[in-house]
Amino acid sequence: MDQYQAQWSEMIAAAIDAEAGERGIDPAARADLAFETPPSADLGDLAVPMFPFAKLLRTSPAAIASAVAARLASTAGASDGTAVAAGPYVNIRLPRADVAASAVPRVLAEGDVYGRNALYDGTRITIEFSSPNTNKPLHLGHLRNDALGESLSRVLAACGATVRSVNLVNDRGIHICKSMLAYQEFGAGETPESSGVKGDRLVGDYYVKFNEWAKQTPDAEARARQLLVAWEAGDPDVVALWKKMNDWVLAGISQTYEATGIHFDAVYFESETYSSGKDEIARGIEAGVFYREDDGSVWVDLEPIGLDRKILLRADGTSVYLTQDIGTVIARYNDSPFDRMIYVVGSEQIYHFRVLFYVLELLGYEWAGNLFHLAYGMVNLPEGKMKSREGTVVDADDLIAELTELAAAEIRAKERESAVENVDETAHKIAIGALHYYLLQVGANKDMIFNPRESLSFTGNTGPYLQYMCARVNSMIRKAADRRIELDSHIDFNVLDMAEEWELVKLVARYPATVEAAGRDYAPGLLAGYLYDVAKAFSQYYHDVPIITAPSTSVRTARLALSRAVLQVLRNGLDLLNIPYLDAM
Repeated sequence: MDQYQAQWSEMIAAAIDAEAGERGIDPAARADLAFETPPSADLGDLAVPMFPFAKLLRTSPAAIASAVAARLASTAGASDGTAVAAGPYVNIRLPRADVAASAVPRVLAEGDVYGRNALYDGTRITIEFSSPNTNKPLHLGHLRNDALGESLSRVLAACGATVRSVNLVNDRGIHICKSMLAYQEFGAGETPESSGVKGDRLVGDYYVKFNEWAKQTPDAEARARQLLVAWEAGDPDVVALWKKMNDWVLAGISQTYEATGIHFDAVYFESETYSSGKDEIARGIEAGVFYREDDGSVWVDLEPIGLDRKILLRADGTSVYLTQDIGTVIARYNDSPFDRMIYVVGSEQIYHFRVLFYVLELLGYEWAGNLFHLAYGMVNLPEGKMKSREGTVVDADDLIAELTELAAAEIRAKERESAVENVDETAHKIAIGALHYYLLQVGANKDMIFNPRESLSFTGNTGPYLQYMCARVNSMIRKAADRRIELDSHIDFNVLDMAEEWELVKLVARYPATVEAAGRDYAPGLLAGYLYDVAKAFSQYYHDVPIITAPSTSVRTARLALSRAVLQVLRNGLDLLNIPYLDAM
């Protein structure tokens, strides 16, 4: 499909330029062409609106469409298709058999690499996501962050980028000290082993306990602040407790990453970078881009970017998040220079990153202009908003366990135990598919409600539905093999003359462009929506049209080839979304 769009783009552009030349107009000012999908298949396969050229050619879009279509009628060959004017649009009909004979064999030949493109060839992209705190386990908000970060990493790599996925562990600060202080007060030597509680959950319980205790203890906050000062001063007892509790959390979080298929090329710790951030602040003071108040605190004036001012170091010399992020990004660039750096962080931090990028520019880092904040909205359950301090956060492990249990119950209810062999393993993969698809299908910038039962539906716009369609196609292919129906090198694609088949051909041919669009817009959700369209179209086709029982060999082999192409596209797309592929369900 890409090559046909490129051909028509060139021909339509030439026709518009010719129209401009005849009118004595310089075509250099011509706007770019945009391709759309007509609202009805009866109108054609591609549509190019003429609105952008009305000002240049000083006539109506409909008149331009008629003139362009007339020129194309004399230049386009039969192998290109046909073009007609439809109001202000030039609608294009592609040669169906030629497209099928090009697209389907390409999918089957390229296999797992089908859809990869050169959008970011030669570009080094670092992407930060997850960023857990070592005072609590991962929660539902982290799961959305992880789903976005992992999927985007895979999509960008499929677009040719050299991707370095990194994690920043927030392992220091006042919130960490609150958990530590509560453990000092109430822990009595408890450990994950002695309590039978996963390490990240255990520490998170003490964070909740601190906030309950602080309501009745006036000096609790001050004591936590003193603990932070002692940690930054290197007090050996404080540092030993900090390390022990952090290790508990990191071990627990690693288990969650493994269960959800989340991977990182490098992990950074705030405890290792915050001091270098303080050094950068000192350099900024010497350069006159920051200033010190009478109480010793350090600030930056943000008036040039339409904001007020921001503290960079507190009066007691301790750093703030911004200071730490300065040290971290510089360390990353020094470790592995990037052409682009993407932060996957919630939309509540938009101000933070605007200031961070500006401060780095003030410090003279030219690459600060290549930093990007991919903001995403809040995610909650139908019951309402989550609050870490009150212990109402939805624990990631609990949610995954609940989804897995529900999926296993569905497998048993449908009496599919023998088909899937390992019920628990399959149920877990269904749960992860449900989770990741549901979190990705909504635009990243939107707040969302996660409904566990809705996400697990085997019908409709869900991850399990896509997994089920893969299993269904795979089952059919196995049956074809049992009946010795094989593909050969002489498939007659002219027999794919049904409207449903043409729709599937166009869809599988559109996959590379969809991957490219998802990479260009940093939007894995585009891919999720596309895969649902593919699955839905094939489901209807499978229901209405005989494939391996078609009346002739030529039709059987052509339809089977198309089905294999659909399966390959679904499989490749699911991998980019970090959704497990299942042979059987």
